[in-house]
Amino acid sequence: MIKRNVIGEPFGDRVFMFIIYAILIILLVLILYPLLHIVAASLSNSQAVIRGDVTIFPVDFTLIAYKSLLTNSTIYMGFLNTIFYTVVGTIIQVILTILLAFPLSRKEFVGRTILMMALLLTMFFEGGLIPTYMIVKFLHLLDTRWALIVPKALFVWQVIITVTFFKSIISDEVYESAQLDGCSDIGFIWRIVMPLSKPIIAVLVLMYAVSNWNSYFDALLYLQTSELYPLQLVLRNILVMNQVGTLSPKLAYMMRQQQGLADLLKYALIVVSTLPIIIFYPFVQKHFVKGMMIGSLKG
Repeated sequence: MIKRNVIGEPFGDRVFMFIIYAILIILLVLILYPLLHIVAASLSNSQAVIRGDVTIFPVDFTLIAYKSLLTNSTIYMGFLNTIFYTVVGTIIQVILTILLAFPLSRKEFVGRTILMMALLLTMFFEGGLIPTYMIVKFLHLLDTRWALIVPKALFVWQVIITVTFFKSIISDEVYESAQLDGCSDIGFIWRIVMPLSKPIIAVLVLMYAVSNWNSYFDALLYLQTSELYPLQLVLRNILVMNQVGTLSPKLAYMMRQQQGLADLLKYALIVVSTLPIIIFYPFVQKHFVKGMMIGSLKG
């Protein structure tokens, strides 16, 4: 029997990996515990939450908070508004980002250096809150859904990542061959660039969608009608101002009987507002990691 010599891992490397795994486990616990606590509190009896008996497991399991959310018209409307802002806003942002990034990635585009410097300048110097508000008011966008979409229809950082991706994936030879075959720029983007850009599109969709889903400050500035409020602004009003909207008479009576129902609504609403992003992320994780690596390390 032939005895093979196996090269053992150096002691220093094993110590280093042990420290890395220990740090990762500690970070996992620090991140996971608050999430589990919120979920458990939303499924627990209000009195148990008030007493502080809830850790990461529900106490006296109940779905009263989620039943209240289903009958709360303010929360329901906020959820629908957030879906609209996220879907429409993300589609517009991704389209504009690709249409701007592609010409900036081509060497033959005259003035691309000046335009890129102008874009970079906006990352360091902004017009300010009051001038931005005045522009939104001048465009008659105040208290409309478009006030949350048009002012942030394009982010410079995402444009830079997309330009870098196009430079590393779309070669000059491919572009020249398409031109020789009579393909227009729009046709080239649709038939060649888009199929090759699934990783960066996944990155853009995730970045923009998360930003739009979690945004509430713009709504706080530009919206006055409660029917237009996104879910995050509704959540803010509940957490900060303790406003839970209009409940049915039966649920209002239950609230009077259980003083902690408002706290349960807060926990349940946090879960509801976070769950869609958690569900959405695994579907784009593979493309997201690949796109981020290509768009940030190559150039």
